[in-house]
Amino acid sequence: MTEERSVDLSGGLEDVPVLCEFSVFLQYSTDNVQGLGCSVDPSEVTLPGCSCISHSCHPETCSCLQTSGKAYDDTGRLLNLDGPESGYSSPVFECNALCTCSDTCTNRVVGRGLRLRLEVCRTKSKGWGVRTSEEIPRGTFVCEYAGEVISFTEATRRQLSQRAEENNYIIAVREHAGTGSVTETFVDPARAGNVGRFINHSCTPNLYMLPVRVHSAIPRLALFAGRCIHAQEELTFDYSGRYGAQKPVEALSGDGLKRKRCHCGSVNCARFLPLDLSILS
Repeated sequence: MTEERSVDLSGGLEDVPVLCEFSVFLQYSTDNVQGLGCSVDPSEVTLPGCSCISHSCHPETCSCLQTSGKAYDDTGRLLNLDGPESGYSSPVFECNALCTCSDTCTNRVVGRGLRLRLEVCRTKSKGWGVRTSEEIPRGTFVCEYAGEVISFTEATRRQLSQRAEENNYIIAVREHAGTGSVTETFVDPARAGNVGRFINHSCTPNLYMLPVRVHSAIPRLALFAGRCIHAQEELTFDYSGRYGAQKPVEALSGDGLKRKRCHCGSVNCARFLPLDLSILS
């Protein structure tokens, strides 16, 4: 009998190893990559940087913070922790590679990458999952949901060709800025992704997703702790973007679509994973 040895799923790309006891084929990427139909390279620095020379930026003088306001406290945790339950969140712009502030600036959180010890593991009924090896305080950045950034047309094609038994989920994020102005981002981690692609859906999640812009106008889909999370607890988020007191997504039936069953076990389980019907229209 051979002894299983944990390996670093990231292959050294993350500052903190992502442990996994099984070999998993994955083109690991710590950030989004350019996919079919995406005209912009998400890794290219396209946003301007601030000219702050202080250890940490201040809203009164920092151009990055003046764009969206201060999002994090001095420990790097989110300040507006009630926003997710309302169903809306304000945009977040972090300091980037062009900024002259310190690498430890409090407006550098998602851009600094993974800082927590996470493990990819097998679950009883959901296939792969992710658990934390340490306690995570509420509001802490956990990891990104990284993958290929693709167009609406490509997202539709991939969604329609996907089999019900395939464990992959294309995330669609829509940001509204004024009347009639909507920015759409589609991220598919099937071919390239990070540890976030193994995080399961739950109708009662402990993480929530927030679009954060660092180097590029294309947002990074950052996952934050919606509550205090205990060591060895499985990490989950609602694939529909819902969190907290928001109304659960109703399951559709009789529409002939390849709905994937939900096995989260929550009291308010909707029985099926969320499905973005607008992608299929």
